[in-house]
Amino acid sequence: MRRVYVKEEACIGCLLCEVYCRWQHSQSQDLLKAFKKEFPPPSSRVRVETRGQVSFSVHCQHCSQAPCVYACLTGALSRDPVSGVVNIDEEKCIGCWTCLLVCPLGAIRRDIMQAKAVKCDLCQGEDVPVCVANCPNEALVYAEVPDMVLSQALG
Repeated sequence: MRRVYVKEEACIGCLLCEVYCRWQHSQSQDLLKAFKKEFPPPSSRVRVETRGQVSFSVHCQHCSQAPCVYACLTGALSRDPVSGVVNIDEEKCIGCWTCLLVCPLGAIRRDIMQAKAVKCDLCQGEDVPVCVANCPNEALVYAEVPDMVLSQALG
């Protein structure tokens, strides 16, 4: 399955991945309106962590044995059987945040305004997620990552 991964040495912490993610998930699909006029404002499905000189973008890795799917009390989180993407059904999400507690990457975020969980959906319908397409240093890569490599990275 294709996933977004980060090249830490190339990430400068510019936050453009967050900006473009918010725009992609906005109602207006207009960058200025998404940030200045939409209510509730769109939430980014990714976040940038910075510690000293190291910056990196945190994305859902759509784990093959996704703890969030198993922990979801309402069944709002599920895996698409064709693409393998773990999705959130916003209609079913009750904002209990159980998924946040069990995610080993801390990749699920709270949308406080809507009391829903949000996470990377790999910009379904796009050839390449917008965060990857708009990363100025090509720090984000959308590529096939074997589950075994991901499992080793998670510990």
